[in-house]
Amino acid sequence: MSRLPFDPIDEAARQWGQRWPGVPAMHAVTSLMRVQQLVIGRLDAILRPHGLTFARYEALVLLVFSSRGSLPLGKMGERLQVHPTSVTSIVQRLEAAGLVVRRPHPEDGRAVLAEITEAGRAVVEQATQDLVGADFALGALTEAELTTLSALLAPVRHAAGDF
Repeated sequence: MSRLPFDPIDEAARQWGQRWPGVPAMHAVTSLMRVQQLVIGRLDAILRPHGLTFARYEALVLLVFSSRGSLPLGKMGERLQVHPTSVTSIVQRLEAAGLVVRRPHPEDGRAVLAEITEAGRAVVEQATQDLVGADFALGALTEAELTTLSALLAPVRHAAGDF
């Protein structure tokens, strides 16, 4: 894709301002959404050789972080902040790849556990090295800017009920 000779978000904001209020918020949200597209695209490209998407990678990391290497699917959905249907799909794909296994919950007959396999742990280690090596696709920012960005986004997440 060729570069434009101007910033299309700046131009959209200019035209927006001729019609409606809220230019700073419109500019910020449009920029945020575009950066999200760029970052997810880059992360998925980094993870593709490992047979992962970022959503599947996050699920594997969550299992690595769990004390037993397994969690109920419902708990995974809560912690990943995704719909139960999405968790089921993610776990099914990870299971098909041999990275997790599903087991009945030993204490709750209604629940299913996802448990990471040794192959899953190995993939997490390799994929994490690649993501860290690529600065999680945010290498254009300094460490201080990354810290500021996280701090700027926290109130929006909090207001939405994320935590």
